[in-house]
This record gives sequence, structure tokens and C-alpha cells, in this order.
Amino acid sequence: MTPTNQVMMSALAQATQEPTGGIAGWAIDMMEKLGAPGAGLAVALENLFPPLPSEVILPLAGFAANRGDIGLISAIIFTTLGSVVGALALYGVGAVLGRKRTRSLLGRLPLVKLEDVDKAEDWFNRHGAKAVLIGRLVPVVRSMISVPAGVERMSMPLFLALTALGSGIWNTALIVAGYALGEKWHAVESSVGVLQYVVLAAAVGAVAWFVVVKIRARSSAGEKVK
Repeated sequence: MTPTNQVMMSALAQATQEPTGGIAGWAIDMMEKLGAPGAGLAVALENLFPPLPSEVILPLAGFAANRGDIGLISAIIFTTLGSVVGALALYGVGAVLGRKRTRSLLGRLPLVKLEDVDKAEDWFNRHGAKAVLIGRLVPVVRSMISVPAGVERMSMPLFLALTALGSGIWNTALIVAGYALGEKWHAVESSVGVLQYVVLAAAVGAVAWFVVVKIRARSSAGEKVK
């Protein structure tokens, strides 16, 4: 084990109070061997199988960037790409299998709760396309929101755009926080609730601003036609 790997293993153990082998050790090993793409791979799999939450992976990637092991911008880009790939896989499952068979499949996975799937489905039904964007900032819903989007065959370009935007916002917030805190990166996980609401409020505000701009543009165009 290299010095870098030892430091990150120790940091993870301090943050989670759990053994650093298995999936956790694998995620750290991927970041060390593959760099930023390794962080992206870990996030992609976290979307599908969540034994190691993104609230740990992303600040840890920020810490790695702080140490100079990976680039900060590349960490953000590759983890966001990983989020999109993982989301696209779940979208595909929902689109191919349909609601009933997808629920049956997910219900057999040891780390997935059907109530989480139902919560994401309810969120999607109430908020439509906005759910894919804002849902990326909400625990549990963050991963599962891709399933109802696939079942409903939401427009693929729109799904990918909203997923990339929402995931990019969330990933950037946690990675930058981990980068800024350095060796105290694990404080991000305990403060993620507050950070989540800050990011969520910013995202909702951005969506509202976009809608207002569009409405004003249409109103101005209508007045010019008259």
C-alpha cells in the first residue's frame, strides 16, 4: 500500500468508524490507480449499489485533489460523468422492464428498499421533469429518480441534460467542500444536511429565474408581433 493510499484509508476509517476494506478500500484504490476516472467509476457504481454513499466518496475525492493526487476540475468532471452513467443504467432498467418488473428486480437487491423506489416515483409524478434536476440534491431520491424517468420514457436528451446539471451542482459542492477542508474533509458528511438545503435552494432559485426569463422573453416577443 502506497503512502497516499494509507493516508486516505486512515481518513476514511476516521470518518466512518468502519473497516477500510471491501467496497470502501476498493473506491480509494480506484482513485489512487486511475485518478479522477477512478472517482467517477466509484460514483457510477454508488448510483447502482449504495453501500458507500456519495457523501463520503465526493469529499474524499476533494481531499485527494487537495493533496494533489488528482485534479480538482477533473474530479468534478469525472464524478459527474459517473453520475450520468449510473443514472442512465437505471433509466434503461426502467424503460426496458417497466414499472412492475423493475420494482420486482430492485426489491431483490439487498441494499435497495422498495419504499425508496416508491418515494422517487411519487416525487417524479408530482414534479415531472423538474424532479430529475432537483431530485439529484435529495437523499434516496438522488439515485432512484432515474427509474420512474425510464418507466415513463422521459425524453433522453432532456433526462441527460437535467441529470448532468443536477449531479454537477451536487458533486461540485461536496468535492469543493472536501478540497477546502483538507484533512478535515469528513466534516462534510456530518454537515451534508445543511449543505443539501443550501444547494437545493440555489437550484430551485436558478430554475425559477430561468422560467421568469423565458416568460419575459415570450412576452416581449408577443408585444413586438403586435
